[in-house]
Amino acid sequence: MKSIKRLFAVVIACVAIAVPASAQFSFGVKLGTKINELPDVENIGAFDLDDECAGFTGGVMGEFMLPIVGLGIDASVMYSYEPIKGEVFGDMETTFANHYLDIPINLKYKLTLPAVEKIVAPYIFTGPNFSFALSKDIPDTIDKYFVQNPVEVAWNLGIGVELFNHLQIGASYGWGLNKYIDKYEILDGTEFDKYISNGNYRKDCWTITAAYLF
Repeated sequence: MKSIKRLFAVVIACVAIAVPASAQFSFGVKLGTKINELPDVENIGAFDLDDECAGFTGGVMGEFMLPIVGLGIDASVMYSYEPIKGEVFGDMETTFANHYLDIPINLKYKLTLPAVEKIVAPYIFTGPNFSFALSKDIPDTIDKYFVQNPVEVAWNLGIGVELFNHLQIGASYGWGLNKYIDKYEILDGTEFDKYISNGNYRKDCWTITAAYLF
């Protein structure tokens, strides 16, 4: 009995040593597009914005994986350009944009398939995304009616595939967890607090990226 316990202890100790030793850290670049699903402000005041607008995102990414269990963490620091299009004051077409620093942090599970794991490895991931407003290109005639949150938080859920141990292509959907617009006013200065408190101004988005890890 004692010998079995000793053997079990040795096995546990070997696993504990082997996991950190086999852990893999990769670093690389990531590019992609973000398709925002904007809050529904149609028929409220003088604004009729497009529900979906595609922008650009790019930056760097790091990944820490434990191959034995297939679990890991990835984090990125990304610049995001997010345009907004629509009509204001009834018939005036307008396009403006927001600039963000995005920091997504994900828990990742990578499925390794025998014989092909070095060629293709599907994975799933989930985690928070923190968006910090850098600046905004919004005309003064519009900017004074919107007060946007300087920090937006979303929760991402996505899938992807890794090719040849280096190229990762992924897609995720992010649910906005806080308000995108902190205050919205029309020309007479009326604040639509009831819409904000009901969560109608939360911004969701699709993100599709390709990353190359060295």
